[in-house]
Amino acid sequence: MKEIVSLDQLDVVNGRYSYRKIEQTVELIKGKILAMSAPSRYHQDISRELSGIFFNHFRNHHCRFYAAPFDVRLYDKRKSAKANKDVYSVVQPDLCVICDLEKLDEKGCFGAPDLVVEILSRGNSTKEMKIKNNCTRKADPGNWTDPEYALQFHLTDAGVYSPATICVKEEVLNSVVFPDLNVPLEDIFVGD
Repeated sequence: MKEIVSLDQLDVVNGRYSYRKIEQTVELIKGKILAMSAPSRYHQDISRELSGIFFNHFRNHHCRFYAAPFDVRLYDKRKSAKANKDVYSVVQPDLCVICDLEKLDEKGCFGAPDLVVEILSRGNSTKEMKIKNNCTRKADPGNWTDPEYALQFHLTDAGVYSPATICVKEEVLNSVVFPDLNVPLEDIFVGD
């Protein structure tokens, strides 16, 4: 059986697939289906630690915090933003925070979150850093983490991302959007 690389290859009626063949999830980027590998255990460790920090921070806050899987439907502002009609990009950030509660519906978030966190894993950093970054231009800031350091970007008044602020494991990442949100990186890079 050849490797499944797109959804149209699946025979949902008669097909039988092993875990190895389907251990990927997908995102929709500019109308193209992008297969993604399941996250590693270390990726999930980092996500768990960040989720705990975010849960405590946003518990009594007007903004809402969500962890993947959580669909963020993005549209081109030059096209119609009507109820999914022109949505060609659907991403699932590892963590995101939405303050404009009007963007939330039963499917997830319609529009860019106020804060996006992507946890980089071996093999997906190019996609995470370039493709998804370009889709979430309105996200402010995007925090991209790696086992050794975190990169923080924020949207400037000119509508472009700032140069990356680099924080190493021994430092505290201070959010640009939420000044009272501080993440000690030693607390999230917990490895075995």
